[in-house]
Amino acid sequence: MEKQDYELKDQAVRLAFEDLRKKSPQRLATRLSLSWSNWGFGMEPLAESARRLAGAGLAFVELHGNHYGPDLGYKPAETRKILGDHNIQAAGICGMFSADNDLSSNSGVVRQRAVDYLRRTIEFAAAVGGEYVLVVPGAVGRPLRYDDCEFDRSVQTLRIAADLFVQRGIKAAIEPIRSAEVSFCHTVADAQRYIAAVSHPGVRHINGDVYHMQSEESHIATAILQAGESLTNLHIADSNRCALGDGSLDLDTLIMALYVVGYNRPGCYVTPEPLGPGGDPYPAMHGRPDPQALDRLVNRTVRYFRRREECVLQG
Repeated sequence: MEKQDYELKDQAVRLAFEDLRKKSPQRLATRLSLSWSNWGFGMEPLAESARRLAGAGLAFVELHGNHYGPDLGYKPAETRKILGDHNIQAAGICGMFSADNDLSSNSGVVRQRAVDYLRRTIEFAAAVGGEYVLVVPGAVGRPLRYDDCEFDRSVQTLRIAADLFVQRGIKAAIEPIRSAEVSFCHTVADAQRYIAAVSHPGVRHINGDVYHMQSEESHIATAILQAGESLTNLHIADSNRCALGDGSLDLDTLIMALYVVGYNRPGCYVTPEPLGPGGDPYPAMHGRPDPQALDRLVNRTVRYFRRREECVLQG
């Protein structure tokens, strides 16, 4: 039977992976770095979250970018102690961009809030040893555009904070989001155009998200190959945005693509962010979580990912 188009793309990724295994088997020796994005844990104390992640065998965490004002958010010294007590490192910070701190807003007051938020978040990332800050060019939760100039305003606003990324040694990781949630920058190609427009050494990286890629990319693994070495973090959940193994995501081909682009090098993270089905997961960010449900979510996801990774590597 003739293969479907997506199967042909799968096959191309698998052939590239097999070629890598044959010609450079040493490049498969190091496993992918698995992290976890903790903003979905809501009001749970960081110490409890760190205990859960460490118990599941994780060594990295992507911290909620909760420095919404000078008096809010994690404190650097306390955060370092909590993570150190559980042998966990901060991979990076999940920057949160809403209509209140929109880089592309037609309000100068709002854009100034975005710049101030970025400065606080970059400083915090550097203080706790994080490597990247996730940046969304337009507000999440605002799918309708303001006007035809929001791309340009976002580029100009991000440039204001771009020097600080370089000064603090932090990567700006641009995240494409599905068109149901943001008005622009939906694909890896869009992120690459945005990065080119910013044209700054502090803004060179991409934060992928498999959930959004399902909606916007023609093929997830191919989009990973397209992102290549600019990809520094990849949010991941199954097709229903639940724990890995609970949906129909082709995780094996995705893992192959990551190895093909050398994603098992230092500074690159696979970061589960299973926020559950539905249109708006953001209320959970400030809500009271169910610890038992989170335990299952984390452990199921980590076990399944590592099992599939070993299956891929062992052939």
